[in-house]
Amino acid sequence: MSLCVSRRTFLVAAPLALGGCVSTQQSKGLPKKKRQIPDYYLEMYAPIDDEPFPIPAPDLSRIEPQYYRQEVAYASYEPAGSLIVDTDQRFLYLILGGGRALRYGVGVGKAGLEFEGVGIVQYKRAWPRWTPTQDMIRREPERYGPLAGGMEPGPTNPLGARALYLFKDGKDTLYRIHGTNEDWSIGRAISSGCIRLLNQDIIDLHRRVQNGTRVTVLQGTGQAAA
Repeated sequence: MSLCVSRRTFLVAAPLALGGCVSTQQSKGLPKKKRQIPDYYLEMYAPIDDEPFPIPAPDLSRIEPQYYRQEVAYASYEPAGSLIVDTDQRFLYLILGGGRALRYGVGVGKAGLEFEGVGIVQYKRAWPRWTPTQDMIRREPERYGPLAGGMEPGPTNPLGARALYLFKDGKDTLYRIHGTNEDWSIGRAISSGCIRLLNQDIIDLHRRVQNGTRVTVLQGTGQAAA
Protein backbone atom coordinates (compact mmCIF):
# COMPACT_ATOMS: atom_id res chain seq x y z
CA MET A 1 0.00 0.00 0.00
CA SER A 2 2.77 2.42 0.81
CA LEU A 3 5.43 1.68 -1.79
CA CYS A 4 6.21 4.14 -4.56
CA VAL A 5 6.91 3.60 -8.22
CA SER A 6 10.28 3.25 -9.88
CA ARG A 7 12.21 6.44 -10.55
CA ARG A 8 10.96 8.53 -13.47
CA THR A 9 8.13 6.13 -14.31
CA PHE A 10 4.45 6.10 -13.54
CA LEU A 11 4.04 2.34 -13.36
CA VAL A 12 3.34 0.36 -10.24
CA ALA A 13 6.55 -0.75 -8.56
CA ALA A 14 7.79 -4.31 -8.69
CA PRO A 15 7.54 -6.46 -5.56
CA LEU A 16 11.17 -5.76 -4.70
CA ALA A 17 10.67 -2.00 -4.65
CA LEU A 18 11.27 0.22 -1.66
CA GLY A 19 9.76 -0.08 1.79
CA GLY A 20 6.59 1.45 3.15
CA CYS A 21 5.63 4.48 5.17
CA VAL A 22 7.25 3.25 8.39
CA SER A 23 10.07 5.41 9.68
CA THR A 24 13.18 3.56 10.81
CA GLN A 25 14.96 6.62 12.15
CA GLN A 26 14.49 7.76 15.71
CA SER A 27 14.35 11.23 17.19
CA LYS A 28 16.86 10.33 19.90
CA GLY A 29 19.84 12.61 19.83
CA LEU A 30 18.28 15.30 17.63
CA PRO A 31 19.02 18.74 19.08
CA LYS A 32 16.06 20.58 20.52
CA LYS A 33 16.30 24.22 19.55
CA LYS A 34 15.13 26.89 21.93
CA ARG A 35 13.01 29.53 20.27
CA GLN A 36 9.95 31.57 21.01
CA ILE A 37 7.00 30.13 19.09
CA PRO A 38 4.39 32.75 18.05
CA ASP A 39 0.93 32.19 19.51
CA TYR A 40 -0.46 32.03 15.97
CA TYR A 41 1.40 28.79 15.31
CA LEU A 42 0.78 27.38 18.78
CA GLU A 43 -2.93 27.76 18.08
CA MET A 44 -2.60 26.35 14.55
CA TYR A 45 -0.88 23.23 15.88
CA ALA A 46 -2.81 22.85 19.11
CA PRO A 47 -3.96 19.38 20.21
CA ILE A 48 -7.06 18.06 18.46
CA ASP A 49 -9.54 16.19 20.63
CA ASP A 50 -12.62 15.95 18.40
CA GLU A 51 -11.19 13.22 16.15
CA PRO A 52 -11.70 9.45 16.57
CA PHE A 53 -8.22 9.40 18.14
CA PRO A 54 -6.51 12.21 20.06
CA ILE A 55 -3.87 14.17 18.17
CA PRO A 56 -1.20 15.78 20.34
CA ALA A 57 0.40 19.12 19.61
CA PRO A 58 3.74 18.74 17.82
CA ASP A 59 6.86 20.09 19.44
CA LEU A 60 7.39 23.05 17.14
CA SER A 61 10.86 23.66 18.57
CA ARG A 62 11.96 20.56 16.65
CA ILE A 63 10.82 22.05 13.33
CA GLU A 64 12.39 24.94 11.47
CA PRO A 65 9.89 27.83 11.16
CA GLN A 66 9.89 27.76 7.34
CA TYR A 67 8.13 24.40 7.57
CA TYR A 68 5.15 25.75 9.51
CA ARG A 69 2.00 26.06 7.41
CA GLN A 70 1.85 29.52 5.79
CA GLU A 71 0.64 31.40 2.74
CA VAL A 72 3.51 32.45 0.49
CA ALA A 73 4.21 34.06 -2.87
CA TYR A 74 4.59 31.26 -5.44
CA ALA A 75 4.18 31.92 -9.15
CA SER A 76 3.26 28.75 -11.02
CA TYR A 77 1.65 27.67 -14.27
CA GLU A 78 -0.35 25.05 -12.38
CA PRO A 79 -4.07 25.85 -11.93
CA ALA A 80 -5.54 26.98 -8.62
CA GLY A 81 -6.43 24.02 -6.42
CA SER A 82 -3.59 21.82 -7.67
CA LEU A 83 -0.72 20.49 -5.57
CA ILE A 84 3.03 20.71 -6.12
CA VAL A 85 5.41 18.58 -4.05
CA ASP A 86 8.98 19.92 -4.03
CA THR A 87 10.96 17.03 -2.59
CA ASP A 88 14.30 18.87 -2.62
CA GLN A 89 13.05 21.78 -0.55
CA ARG A 90 10.69 19.65 1.61
CA PHE A 91 7.61 21.71 0.73
CA LEU A 92 4.14 20.91 -0.51
CA TYR A 93 2.23 23.76 -2.18
CA LEU A 94 -1.52 24.11 -2.59
CA ILE A 95 -1.85 26.60 -5.44
CA LEU A 96 -4.26 29.43 -4.59
CA GLY A 97 -3.91 31.46 -7.79
CA GLY A 98 -2.80 35.05 -8.22
CA GLY A 99 0.81 34.11 -7.52
CA ARG A 100 0.01 32.73 -4.05
CA ALA A 101 0.12 29.29 -2.48
CA LEU A 102 -0.45 27.65 0.86
CA ARG A 103 2.83 25.97 1.80
CA TYR A 104 3.23 22.97 4.09
CA GLY A 105 6.46 21.51 5.40
CA VAL A 106 6.96 17.82 4.67
CA GLY A 107 9.26 14.95 5.45
CA VAL A 108 10.48 12.95 2.45
CA GLY A 109 11.13 9.23 2.66
CA LYS A 110 13.23 7.22 0.25
CA ALA A 111 10.05 5.99 -1.44
CA GLY A 112 8.94 9.61 -1.82
CA LEU A 113 11.92 10.16 -4.13
CA GLU A 114 10.88 7.41 -6.54
CA PHE A 115 8.04 9.19 -8.33
CA GLU A 116 8.33 12.22 -10.57
CA GLY A 117 5.74 13.85 -12.78
CA VAL A 118 2.00 14.40 -12.71
CA GLY A 119 -0.77 12.30 -11.19
CA ILE A 120 -4.10 12.87 -9.52
CA VAL A 121 -5.56 12.32 -6.08
CA GLN A 122 -7.72 9.32 -6.92
CA TYR A 123 -9.22 9.23 -3.46
CA LYS A 124 -8.50 10.31 0.10
CA ARG A 125 -9.08 8.65 3.44
CA ALA A 126 -9.56 9.78 7.01
CA TRP A 127 -7.75 7.55 9.52
CA PRO A 128 -6.72 5.05 6.82
CA ARG A 129 -5.63 1.47 7.30
CA TRP A 130 -2.04 0.62 6.44
CA THR A 131 -0.85 -2.67 4.94
CA PRO A 132 2.81 -3.69 4.68
CA THR A 133 3.98 -4.79 1.26
CA GLN A 134 4.78 -8.39 0.44
CA ASP A 135 8.44 -7.46 0.20
CA MET A 136 8.37 -6.03 3.73
CA ILE A 137 6.72 -9.19 5.01
CA ARG A 138 9.34 -11.38 3.30
CA ARG A 139 12.20 -9.33 4.74
CA GLU A 140 10.83 -9.10 8.28
CA PRO A 141 8.16 -11.78 8.70
CA GLU A 142 8.09 -11.59 12.49
CA ARG A 143 7.52 -7.84 12.45
CA TYR A 144 5.16 -7.46 9.51
CA GLY A 145 3.62 -10.92 9.11
CA PRO A 146 0.96 -10.29 11.77
CA LEU A 147 -0.02 -7.09 9.89
CA ALA A 148 -0.51 -8.78 6.50
CA GLY A 149 -4.23 -8.13 6.73
CA GLY A 150 -3.70 -4.45 7.44
CA MET A 151 -3.09 -2.26 10.47
CA GLU A 152 -6.08 -0.62 12.08
CA PRO A 153 -6.26 3.19 12.12
CA GLY A 154 -4.90 4.92 15.19
CA PRO A 155 -2.11 7.03 16.63
CA THR A 156 0.59 4.48 15.77
CA ASN A 157 -0.57 3.83 12.20
CA PRO A 158 2.19 4.99 9.78
CA LEU A 159 -0.31 6.87 7.60
CA GLY A 160 -1.49 9.08 10.44
CA ALA A 161 -4.82 10.88 10.50
CA ARG A 162 -5.34 11.31 6.75
CA ALA A 163 -3.92 10.06 3.44
CA LEU A 164 -4.15 11.12 -0.21
CA TYR A 165 -3.64 8.35 -2.78
CA LEU A 166 -1.90 9.29 -6.03
CA PHE A 167 -2.81 7.56 -9.31
CA LYS A 168 -1.44 7.94 -12.83
CA ASP A 169 -3.35 6.85 -15.95
CA GLY A 170 -5.79 4.94 -13.78
CA LYS A 171 -3.05 3.00 -11.98
CA ASP A 172 -2.09 3.26 -8.34
CA THR A 173 1.42 4.71 -8.12
CA LEU A 174 1.65 3.57 -4.48
CA TYR A 175 2.63 7.18 -3.71
CA ARG A 176 0.97 8.58 -0.59
CA ILE A 177 0.74 11.99 1.01
CA HIS A 178 -0.08 11.27 4.62
CA GLY A 179 0.10 12.36 8.24
CA THR A 180 2.56 11.65 11.03
CA ASN A 181 3.05 12.21 14.73
CA GLU A 182 6.83 12.27 14.27
CA ASP A 183 7.30 16.04 14.39
CA TRP A 184 11.10 15.70 14.22
CA SER A 185 10.85 14.23 10.70
CA ILE A 186 9.39 17.36 9.05
CA GLY A 187 11.97 19.02 6.80
CA ARG A 188 14.11 15.89 6.76
CA ALA A 189 14.85 13.05 4.40
CA ILE A 190 14.07 9.96 6.43
CA SER A 191 14.79 6.35 5.64
CA SER A 192 11.41 5.20 4.36
CA GLY A 193 7.94 6.35 3.45
CA CYS A 194 6.46 8.78 0.94
CA ILE A 195 5.47 12.38 1.76
CA ARG A 196 4.49 13.06 5.36
CA LEU A 197 2.94 16.13 6.97
CA LEU A 198 2.13 16.89 10.57
CA ASN A 199 -1.30 15.48 11.38
CA GLN A 200 -2.66 19.00 11.87
CA ASP A 201 -1.45 19.89 8.38
CA ILE A 202 -2.70 16.78 6.60
CA ILE A 203 -6.13 17.30 8.17
CA ASP A 204 -6.13 20.86 6.84
CA LEU A 205 -4.97 19.73 3.38
CA HIS A 206 -7.44 16.83 3.27
CA ARG A 207 -10.26 19.30 3.90
CA ARG A 208 -9.17 21.55 1.02
CA VAL A 209 -8.36 18.91 -1.61
CA GLN A 210 -10.94 17.11 -3.75
CA ASN A 211 -10.74 13.78 -5.55
CA GLY A 212 -9.26 14.34 -9.00
CA THR A 213 -6.88 17.07 -7.83
CA ARG A 214 -3.80 17.38 -10.06
CA VAL A 215 -0.51 16.66 -8.26
CA THR A 216 2.93 17.53 -9.66
CA VAL A 217 5.88 15.87 -7.92
CA LEU A 218 9.26 17.52 -8.48
CA GLN A 219 12.58 15.82 -7.85
CA GLY A 220 14.41 19.06 -8.69
CA THR A 221 13.45 22.53 -7.47
CA GLY A 222 11.64 25.14 -9.49
CA GLN A 223 10.41 22.95 -12.33
CA ALA A 224 6.75 23.99 -11.94
CA ALA A 225 7.33 27.57 -10.89
CA ALA A 226 7.17 30.42 -13.31
